[in-house]
Amino acid sequence: MLIIILIIASLLLIGWLLLLGRVAKEDWVHAVHAKIYDNRYAIKKLHAKSNKSSRRLAGYFGAIQSLVEKSTHDSITKNIIRLEKDVADLQIGNIKCINIFLMPGYVLQREFVAIGKGEIHKLILTRCYEMHGKKYATCKAKKLLAQILSLPLIGIACILILGVIILGVSGSTIGMSVIAIGLMLMLTLVYAMYDELNDLVKKRRKAISKQFPNVVSKLALLVTSGMIMERAWKETAYSQETELYKEMQKTSEELDNLVSPESAYSNFINRCNTKESAKLASAIMQNLSKGNAEIGKLLKDMAREAWQERRHTAKRDAEKANSKLMIPTMLLFLAILVMLMVPIAMNFSGI
Repeated sequence: MLIIILIIASLLLIGWLLLLGRVAKEDWVHAVHAKIYDNRYAIKKLHAKSNKSSRRLAGYFGAIQSLVEKSTHDSITKNIIRLEKDVADLQIGNIKCINIFLMPGYVLQREFVAIGKGEIHKLILTRCYEMHGKKYATCKAKKLLAQILSLPLIGIACILILGVIILGVSGSTIGMSVIAIGLMLMLTLVYAMYDELNDLVKKRRKAISKQFPNVVSKLALLVTSGMIMERAWKETAYSQETELYKEMQKTSEELDNLVSPESAYSNFINRCNTKESAKLASAIMQNLSKGNAEIGKLLKDMAREAWQERRHTAKRDAEKANSKLMIPTMLLFLAILVMLMVPIAMNFSGI
């Protein structure tokens, strides 16, 4: 048994090393693009965090405000400088910050079409298109798939080697338990990496649907007041910085760059991927030549329907919350009942 497990671990480790030796320039390029995007996204989030902290600290006065603001600002500034340095190094070809453990996964995608262009890759690519846009979807999808492919190879090999060592020292029971638990944890980790992307996409779609009534109501108000559709879209897009508004900002930028309205609104539908956004963009595209009178009425009707759907959704969420609270409530009732009955029973037994 020990020899078989050790052979399997050795084969996995040798396979991982052979794949690492076949890393090509194309693989490094994809990894660098993904890392640059991740760093820039992290920098953007840190700037947003800094602005949020500044607004929150505006209510403090004197030395407390200065002390808290300085410590927060210094920490964020250090992280931003570090990330910007990594981006600059990557742009000049210094790839020391690239995670080498992921590179065999890039090789597998490049050399095996069934992996690099298979159904799983297409599914991940679709999700990444929603989360990161068309420009960065490919590099992010390749990175996630590289993680799913590469980390289990080296991870399972290490688990098996550790299990062999424990088997030789402590016996079969503990060693096999370590191997079984390690393999289950590794499978859970692989699934979690994929499931996290799905979870983020679901949360994003839910947020977009939640913001839709406000957006369409504002559009209807601006259009019916006489503003042209493109201007109303831009005014609405830059009024907030949440998910749906950011997607509208991207569409507005495309229109400013002379992208055709059909293409710009089609891209908006694909990025949002919700029935509400598809209905809004389709209505705008169909009424581009009919003037504001027609589109204004459509937007009013859409706003009324959106608010009705929002109320129905709120009721459904409230019902789900009540059903989830049923079990804790019953457990609490049983605990109280036990606390009341035990002293009574003890008094009766004492009599």
